Amino acid sequence: MKKLTLLLIVVVAGVTLNAQQKPYYTQYILNNYIINPAMAGIENYWDAKVSHRHQWVGLEGSPITTYATVQGPLEKSGFARETPVTVHPEGENPRGEAYYQNYRAPLPHFGLGFTVINDATGPLNNFEAYGTLAYHLPVGEKTTLATGVNIGLQNMRLDASKLNFGTANPQDPAVAGNGYLNQVKPDLSVGVMLYSAKYFIGLSALQIIPERIKYSGDSLAKITGKVVPHLFLQAGYRFLLTEDINFLPSITAKYIDPLPLSIDINAKMQYRDFLWVGASYRPNNGFAAMLGLNINSTINIGYSYDITTSQLNTVSRGTHEILIGFLIGNKYGDWCPRNVY
Repeated sequence: MKKLTLLLIVVVAGVTLNAQQKPYYTQYILNNYIINPAMAGIENYWDAKVSHRHQWVGLEGSPITTYATVQGPLEKSGFARETPVTVHPEGENPRGEAYYQNYRAPLPHFGLGFTVINDATGPLNNFEAYGTLAYHLPVGEKTTLATGVNIGLQNMRLDASKLNFGTANPQDPAVAGNGYLNQVKPDLSVGVMLYSAKYFIGLSALQIIPERIKYSGDSLAKITGKVVPHLFLQAGYRFLLTEDINFLPSITAKYIDPLPLSIDINAKMQYRDFLWVGASYRPNNGFAAMLGLNINSTINIGYSYDITTSQLNTVSRGTHEILIGFLIGNKYGDWCPRNVY
């Protein structure tokens, strides 16, 4: 088991260096801002979220990801009006038919956002911090086009003391020393999102600066890696099944060279502004179940549990992810987003 664990860690580390370097999230459908900077400022309040994800529980050195985000409009003047979702008439659903009939695109406005992420996998640790500027422009009575950019830094750290190559090879030429080896790199991401009351279509590119990664002080070392762009294409549509129940299916395609295209198929069922359940399926990888609750107009919480269908399922006990959201300056008391995501 120890040998298998070490082998899996090495494989994960190799993937981290050469292919997928950004962490994976299950509940991004509750915080699309984490993968698309265009979402900053989409609502009339500041939305703060904290998430903790433990992947492949039971496997030593498995990925653990924690992040905090906060995003909101630079000015609220463009939102200074009530909508069907800002009031809760007795016996009526604020997300019912009136929501679709009376929805109007927000006025042009800027959005700001800030993100910190810490992603640890075995001896590797990646810390990211960046700020976001977005702009939301109505292109129709009910449709808005948003664009956004993230600018920040990544600190990639390797704890070489945790690496063991055996007595015959006590030190790998790609790694110098036995302490903490750091690489600080600039981080730039861009995104665009078209959204209305019923649908959204988004495209984003994360980590688009092609910087080299080398954990060695030896200038002759030939084993290096590089950060690679992560491309996301998303689309979703909201159906009003009954006056009290909304159904939101969505799909996300992710491409990271040289990995094959991966796809998430998501479905979210929401009862009024109070309770929702969801599921996600990743072909040839696994599936997840999700559950969320809007406690009030200030606090919401979501939980997901992933099961992999790969051979990792024989040594792990699944993946747990929890997300807590705080709605700051929620003037009209929205219980959940008025715009689709």
